[in-house]
Amino acid sequence: MNLVHLIGEIHSSPELHLLSNGRRQVKFTLTTQESYLDAEGTKKTRKNWHTLSAWGRWVQVLNEYGTKGTSVAIEGRIVSRFYHDRGNRKMFSEIEINDLIIL
Repeated sequence: MNLVHLIGEIHSSPELHLLSNGRRQVKFTLTTQESYLDAEGTKKTRKNWHTLSAWGRWVQVLNEYGTKGTSVAIEGRIVSRFYHDRGNRKMFSEIEINDLIIL
């Protein structure tokens, strides 16, 4: 099963991409935080950045309400893509949104 749940803040305002086939997509970065105890028992916080993409109805929702700093909860799936850069094969992963709640 490929299922991801994240709660965080929109770090970069969603960018609209119009594809050659007429479909619309938005991409943005989401930050999440996690807390942990270091070796001395001190509470620390770590920030993580995630690349997200959305299609369909979420394009309109994110274009209207998805500004930097907005808190959201998302459900999605991890998608990995490959490309070539100067002859080297590279991979990147992003999270495609299936459901979204603006908090």
